[in-house]
Amino acid sequence: MPHSDDPLAAAPWGSRLLGREEEASGTRRLRIQFLLTVPIVLANLTGVVVSITLIGFVLPGPSVFSDKMILIDAIAAPVYAAVAVLIGVWWGTARGLRALRWAIDPDTVPTEQQQVAAAAVPWRLVRIQALLWSGGVLVLTLLAGLADPGLIPKVAFGIAFSAVVVCASTYLIIEFALRPVTSRVLSSRESRSRSGIGVFGRSLLMWLVGSAVPVAGLMVVAILALSMDDVTKARLAVCVLSLGGATLLLGLLLMTQTLAATVAPINDVRRAMREVEVGELDLQLAVYDGTELGELQSGFNRMMEGLREREEIRDLFGRHVGREVADAALTGKSVLGGVEVNAAALFIDIVGSTTMAATLPAPEIVAILNRFFGVVVDEVERHGGLLNKFEGDAALAVFGTPATLPDAAGSALACGRAIRARLDTEGADFVAAIGVAEGRVVAGNVGARQRYEFTVIGDAVNEAARLCELAKADSLLLTSGNTVNAADPAEARQWELGESVTLRGRLTPTQLARPQQPVLEEVEQP
Repeated sequence: MPHSDDPLAAAPWGSRLLGREEEASGTRRLRIQFLLTVPIVLANLTGVVVSITLIGFVLPGPSVFSDKMILIDAIAAPVYAAVAVLIGVWWGTARGLRALRWAIDPDTVPTEQQQVAAAAVPWRLVRIQALLWSGGVLVLTLLAGLADPGLIPKVAFGIAFSAVVVCASTYLIIEFALRPVTSRVLSSRESRSRSGIGVFGRSLLMWLVGSAVPVAGLMVVAILALSMDDVTKARLAVCVLSLGGATLLLGLLLMTQTLAATVAPINDVRRAMREVEVGELDLQLAVYDGTELGELQSGFNRMMEGLREREEIRDLFGRHVGREVADAALTGKSVLGGVEVNAAALFIDIVGSTTMAATLPAPEIVAILNRFFGVVVDEVERHGGLLNKFEGDAALAVFGTPATLPDAAGSALACGRAIRARLDTEGADFVAAIGVAEGRVVAGNVGARQRYEFTVIGDAVNEAARLCELAKADSLLLTSGNTVNAADPAEARQWELGESVTLRGRLTPTQLARPQQPVLEEVEQP
């Protein structure tokens, strides 16, 4: 998951207003209740104000501020508006949240029925708003028509205009407030099918409310003006300017809501991609959008699962065969065959392992081997080598292949001295001998097409094994004079050339070399 100071953690659902994932269940319930109730009530009150403005001051026709309309203006309209708001709050947000109680508890896994009910909440709340506003159109238009039939088109259009705007805005508000719930539903579904109206549907809704309805309103005003003889140019100009201003304002509001809903998932994916670029793979986005953008978030999560699995395979593969060999295999460069290269080999073996196996219990032997190989692997990798093989209580490391080194012989010699120094202090319960040799070897993949491994074959490998065998009865670390001569002078000075011997299985003598003994400084006695 993202770090606590990361924007993805601070706003997992695209906005800090929606809180964090680790938020207490009671706090989350209050937050959702607030984000549903307050904005929807404000949207409805705004719609009421817009209706009053249109009917009372903008639209042409008989005035609603007359003696015949006083009861409707003072009692019927305010009472209906107050009752509708109260019913909307109780029936819509408060009762509607009962279907979402499971979403407040982070440990609850929703059933299929609960998922369907939660997905239907936005449209259910919008239908409630539409029903209440439709009731206002019917009741208030009927009452106005009884008082003055000329008010019917004016009242009907003024309320219907506000109803469309409020319902569209309400849908976007509900989608925003229920993102944490939508995320729970989508994460519990086996399929990633879309459940919302889609990006196209949102855009069409924005066009319908922000452009189509206001333009239709202007056309209605024009029709009313043509059908009435007492409409002046000034009144018509007021109508056009008012509806034009409302179009600009409502269009901006709805466009902002629509773009915010569209951009939030894209920004989450964009920020997460930046984290991936710097190597952060432990990421998972909250899928809170029911449109195609939710599929984008879900696709990113599936991509991250694949990347994490690939990295785990790379790590496990690298532990078995070495990082360089694993990288070559994963990039498609591994093929059967080998090449002849100059390389150095380091062979190390525990002395007296047969006796140790016969006298020590198996768990203790395993612990000794793990501690032994821990030192060997650490130093081989630190000096740029490849631990090519584990052979029981022995190991073979190569330097200069498959990754080239500027001084393969020097690196192998320095590694041998470093291992020897650490084993002298950390391997008190076992003794190991080391042989190092440099020369031409054949390195490559050996086996069959279905199964092969990287290996190194050549005289240098055999010589290193023989030197290791000889070192068991000598200084525990031997190399050849040719290896010392091939190393960098700074490393060569750390070695002392000695006698020549004919190693087992070889025809020509090999000059031995041992590491220089540390010179102890004389300390004057006081």
